[in-house]
Amino acid sequence: MFEQLGLIGCGLMGGSFALALKKAGLVKRVVGYSRSPSTTERARLMGVIDVEAPSALLAVSGADIVLVAVPVAASEATFKAIKHMVTPKMLIMDVGSTKSDVVQAAARGLREQVGSFVPAHPIAGKELAGVDNADADLYNGKQVILTPTEKTLPSHTQRAAEVWSALGCKVVNMTPESHDAAYAAVSHLPHMLAFTLMNSVAGQLRGQEFMKLAGPGFRDFTRIAASDPLVWRDILLANRAELLAQSQNFRDQLALFEAAMQAADPQMLDALITQASATRSNWRMNQLP
Repeated sequence: MFEQLGLIGCGLMGGSFALALKKAGLVKRVVGYSRSPSTTERARLMGVIDVEAPSALLAVSGADIVLVAVPVAASEATFKAIKHMVTPKMLIMDVGSTKSDVVQAAARGLREQVGSFVPAHPIAGKELAGVDNADADLYNGKQVILTPTEKTLPSHTQRAAEVWSALGCKVVNMTPESHDAAYAAVSHLPHMLAFTLMNSVAGQLRGQEFMKLAGPGFRDFTRIAASDPLVWRDILLANRAELLAQSQNFRDQLALFEAAMQAADPQMLDALITQASATRSNWRMNQLP
């Protein structure tokens, strides 16, 4: 059990982590800080945190586990703000959807204390952000990617794995670079496509009329387009090199469909659709080789 969780960012991801630790009996006290005082107060009233901290530094003071749950673009400033309270025994993790940039931010911000940091990406979330949507079971049954570096203390990587496992997660270790390449393909590109489709339909003269006629397929495909704009702006920019490569792959596949339709070629269309259908039918979430 941990004596105190220092929670920096009391929104959906951070709030859910605090509730999950409490539900599992893994922490005695949670001290939280958010940039918005109203968010911190709401988190306390909901029982997500026990004590409101006036700064990130004071949220970390006395903690033996720290979760940094801020937009990835705010990572370096947050690490710098807490550096002087970090100890070698303190376990620090994040929940960022990109890892190479966060690892670099930690190296610059934490400096000699960077060994305490275990980069983490829980593959969980909702399209609705904010502490009001925090859920103690958000992480249960989900996958968590840890991307420790050569500077990460092995004992901390083990502790991080134990924490997430205790919350019901399947823990996988990857390099930051491999993580970013993979999630550009299976997370960041799908979000960008959902954003683009919504803008494409809504931006047409009869877009609103078309959307009134949409069914479950449109609803399911565009669900993630309702995600937090600031969070996803930062993610897309942070992983832009890998994302642009995946965008080009998508364009190449789209061009094949367009060529088949322009040629009125049913055999080519059938082959493309059959390939996609078979791949999707055989895919199972959270199954790794």
